[in-house]
Amino acid sequence: MTPSLQNFTLLQVIPKLIGGGAERTTLEVGCAVVEAGGRSIVVSSGGGMVEELTAGGSEHITMPVESKNPWLIASNASELAKLIEKEGVSLIHARSRAPAWSCLQAARRTGVPFVTTYHGTYNAKTALKKLYNSVMVRSDAVIANSDFTAANVTAQYADKPYFTAEKMTTIPRGADLSRFEADAVDPAKIDEAWALFGEGFKVILPGRFTGWKGQRVLIDAAALLKERRSDIPLKIICIGRMDEKADYVESLKSAIDAAGLGADVQLLPATDDLPPFLHASDVVVSASTEPEAFGRVAVEAQATGTPVIATAHGGSLETVRDGETGILVPPGDADALASAIERLHDDGEDARRAMGASGINHVRLRYSVAAMTSATLMVYEELKKRWETRGER
Repeated sequence: MTPSLQNFTLLQVIPKLIGGGAERTTLEVGCAVVEAGGRSIVVSSGGGMVEELTAGGSEHITMPVESKNPWLIASNASELAKLIEKEGVSLIHARSRAPAWSCLQAARRTGVPFVTTYHGTYNAKTALKKLYNSVMVRSDAVIANSDFTAANVTAQYADKPYFTAEKMTTIPRGADLSRFEADAVDPAKIDEAWALFGEGFKVILPGRFTGWKGQRVLIDAAALLKERRSDIPLKIICIGRMDEKADYVESLKSAIDAAGLGADVQLLPATDDLPPFLHASDVVVSASTEPEAFGRVAVEAQATGTPVIATAHGGSLETVRDGETGILVPPGDADALASAIERLHDDGEDARRAMGASGINHVRLRYSVAAMTSATLMVYEELKKRWETRGER
């Protein structure tokens, strides 16, 4: 049950509003707060999603909160404290480490409750890095986007005086499943995506172009299949942000050419309209070589009724039911990935449809935006009651 948030003002702080899971969740929670009768303010350095944010009823304030510069972090803390007082903010919610340091200071100065969300796990190879990361557990409530993330965080900070397991809540990231249902997708756009693949067995890997997302593993798997199963007419698209690591993209192009896959594998820039591509695909791949804290792609693929192949670590162990809604393979194992693609091809269309139907049922039960936002608003409501009981604002 979603609580009423009359006379409640939420301030969310995130580095920038470009495409991504944390950013999408920020927009969705903002909408839910407004729908529950509250007010939603988001502070970021800006980005292409600001217009969508404000269309959903939230307000946006630009501030350089993506900076890791200590002086700017301190300055941002002062500005956020002023904003909290001016706008009567009830609760502040940080979704990344640099702005979380500013939020922590602002929250303590003004006496408002402070929430953080782990949208991913953070590497901490040095004591200094672990200290920097620790801001995410210095809040009054900590949200983890999967049981994997929660366990990782608890293991890191269980012995610290500023962290208690009672502060941790797991709220799986929600997906707007209605965007992915067949009735919501223009058939003409599916046809366009289908034509981009070309005739053949269509495999897609959505995800920004960076080494750990596993595009190279998929290319190596395609090369193996070309050798041993030339009867499988593979057509592969890797689609995602290409502007961050140009050298990596060039290395993928070289690997494609070296394997003689130029006619079979395409690298495409990110799109704001992914559902038609998922519907046009026979298989969706999430080949991340490092654990995904959640793994939105696997959930969205299942929402379209398309079988998914994902790596067997991190959040995928929770979001994908091996052999039922998809197939799990060892991370970085091109041979296992090739075998999984081969299996789904050989099983035939009817078997893939049955697996896809199981995937739809699975994600509808666990991974809707409504379930995620309702659980998040309950965290806010519980903190608000605690503050009222303590006689604070």
